Amino acid sequence: MGIREIVEGAIALLVLSYVVLVYNNLVQLKHNAAKAWANIDVLLKQRHDELPKLVEVCKQYMRYEQSTLEQIVQARAEVFSARAAADLKELGQAEQTLRDGLTHLFALAENYPDLKADTSFKHLQSRISGLENAIADRRELYNDSVNLFRVRIDQFPDLLVARVFRFRPPEMLRFSARETRDVDIKALFG
Repeated sequence: MGIREIVEGAIALLVLSYVVLVYNNLVQLKHNAAKAWANIDVLLKQRHDELPKLVEVCKQYMRYEQSTLEQIVQARAEVFSARAAADLKELGQAEQTLRDGLTHLFALAENYPDLKADTSFKHLQSRISGLENAIADRRELYNDSVNLFRVRIDQFPDLLVARVFRFRPPEMLRFSARETRDVDIKALFG
């Protein structure tokens, strides 16, 4: 075996090692994005489970606010459907409708002192608000994970490995202008 064969073997080994390293890094980024989505899904499920309890407590006090409660129930069903279909665009829209309904519900609760004083309502309101904050944090983490994955598969020479192994990043969670506008608090109390 000559020096040329040794050099060629060493170069081939280095190239192969580099491809394996890039591949493993891309796999890790792919799984990080999937894990971030799974974390969002867990929180959505928890909120999904808590909402019927909140609606039931509110029904006992808010007999005249049936449309608000129905909006929340409908939005909850839409979120569940979009989650099951893994349709991120639909999920974003359904999430916004649900958040609008919850914001409206909590604003209406101000008109019901007995409801505001109810320990079950206070507990559920606090729990759902905490879940909303956690979901927002997880969305940010998810988008960061997807963005890191996208950057890596767009960078040279990683893009060569990504193309060969057909790495495709998931969609980022995006929100429409309606979903990111300021909430009109005055209208909620009107």
